[in-house]
Amino acid sequence: MRAELLVLLARDADAAVSERARNSLLSVAPEALLEAAKQPDAPAPVFEYVAESAKDRAGVAAALAAIPHCPGSALARVAGHLTQDAVGAIMNHLEQLASRELIAALAARPDLTLEHKRMLEELTTETDTHALEQLVAEAEPDPVKRQTLLQRLSGMNVIERLTLALKGGRTERMALIRDPNKMVQRAVLQSPRLTEQEVESFSAMANVTEEVLRAISLNRNFVKIYAIVRNLVNNPKTPIDVSLHLLQRLLTPDLKKLTMNKNVPETVRTMATKMVRQKAVLGQGD
Repeated sequence: MRAELLVLLARDADAAVSERARNSLLSVAPEALLEAAKQPDAPAPVFEYVAESAKDRAGVAAALAAIPHCPGSALARVAGHLTQDAVGAIMNHLEQLASRELIAALAARPDLTLEHKRMLEELTTETDTHALEQLVAEAEPDPVKRQTLLQRLSGMNVIERLTLALKGGRTERMALIRDPNKMVQRAVLQSPRLTEQEVESFSAMANVTEEVLRAISLNRNFVKIYAIVRNLVNNPKTPIDVSLHLLQRLLTPDLKKLTMNKNVPETVRTMATKMVRQKAVLGQGD
């Protein structure tokens, strides 16, 4: 707590207070500062101070990269000292960490893979107004609210939409799950505010990408919900391998309905028909 307080006081508007705090911080052990940063409620300035003041840059880079709630602004300060494994781990959670500073710092590394370069480019590619208009029109039926939402999203870059996907409300998520940017789509599914009812709605949408439907199918918590599984199998946009994998979870009445669903691929209907016949032979009607 003392280390955290000193870091915050070091940024105080009062020059005398700030100077005293900075001088006191010189006597604080780096380990104590790092421990302060590991606390779940640690403010961003603590991470940034740890990154800026570290003498063992590589060691601190590894330590900060291992803290799930470390802000991108702090990681940007040690990005050049991260191992390739640490960069890969950050890329796997880039939707939650993205910041202009971190993207620029990572982009400057000469050892980035082609996939990582593509991801960073995706974060700096802006979405055209027509695409935003379409996704907002599909998400919000009320014309007044639709215009308000469109104006709000039109003024945002990709990183800001990522943040909104994670922290915004239901209306924003219903729009951003259709965002042309795949990272924004993934951020919606990672939002701590996302409800099962919303995911159930997403799983039935034929105007979301295959990547969204696949991501839903790979989430254990989502596929524990029968309605989501049923929606995915009946969704014509769901990748065939996903549908075939989930077929075994359907009850016989839903399998029978699926055999007559002309919107799904013939392969899925054929497999559903085979499973219905097998259950009939085994006397496993649900």
